[in-house]
Amino acid sequence: MAENRLSEILVGGAVLAVAAGFLLYAAEIGGIGRSTGSSYEVSALFRSAEGIGIGTDVRLAGVRVGTVSRLNLDPATFRAEATLNIRDDILLPDDSIVSIASEGLLGGSFVDIQPGGSPFNLAAGDEVLNTQSSVSLVTLLMRAFSGSGQ
Repeated sequence: MAENRLSEILVGGAVLAVAAGFLLYAAEIGGIGRSTGSSYEVSALFRSAEGIGIGTDVRLAGVRVGTVSRLNLDPATFRAEATLNIRDDILLPDDSIVSIASEGLLGGSFVDIQPGGSPFNLAAGDEVLNTQSSVSLVTLLMRAFSGSGQ
């Protein structure tokens, strides 16, 4: 009887340890508990923001430097306005290019920043003027198979 109880306690402890490991792994992947530090916001207008949403990564040279904090439709221009939270230690030249990129055929999308060469940097609340919208994979496939070069 004592051996049975001891084995049940050991198995229960092992199950709890594995569950705690999964929770820590999920928290690390999800960014929970990660100190974000201070940041500033810039906005960018896209013809199409397909594939991104609130919380989407903003990357510079493949490194996560921020997230998309808001995504709205501008009723005057009918363009998607994305507000990007960028870490304070990242200073972006005002001629940087912001584009929506795909991680692969089946992967998600992210916002990619290609820094420019201007000596002037974007400040909090500024708008990025050079943007490139997402490209629809379905549209590309239809163009390829229909023979249309447009």
